Amino acid sequence: MQLTRTGPIRISLIHGPNLNMLGVRDPDIYGKETFESVNRKIETHAKSLGLEVKIQQSNSEGAIVDFVQDALAWASAIVINPAAYTHYSYAIRDAIADSRLPTVEVHLSNVHAREEFRRHSVISPVATGQIVGFGPYGYLLALEAAKNLIEESHR
Repeated sequence: MQLTRTGPIRISLIHGPNLNMLGVRDPDIYGKETFESVNRKIETHAKSLGLEVKIQQSNSEGAIVDFVQDALAWASAIVINPAAYTHYSYAIRDAIADSRLPTVEVHLSNVHAREEFRRHSVISPVATGQIVGFGPYGYLLALEAAKNLIEESHR
């Protein structure tokens, strides 16, 4: 059961494995912008929307499950880029489903235009929606989507 919250909308933004390497890892696919720069843009945009955002990153599946479970106590929604765990982490999928929080799945590249294995997400069936292919801008779109989902649920 989701708790009733007052005050600003709080978003848990979770980056999965290797996203801490943005700017270094495959810049032709993921861009040249650094992880720190992307997070600054996320924080600035969240503030402009009147949101509180907690940004977390881990290369470990269990830590990501913990982030999702912890969000239940304080967040109104989740924005997650599960990265490689997208394709096979039933543990993350189950944590998201169990949270019952609106969840927006984000991918920097258009995963549907890449290798076949990247086209399947075990997360998307339990996510509210998916944003792919817009680079770091996808996170900003996801914040707006999450805010709208929360506001609509309170009408």
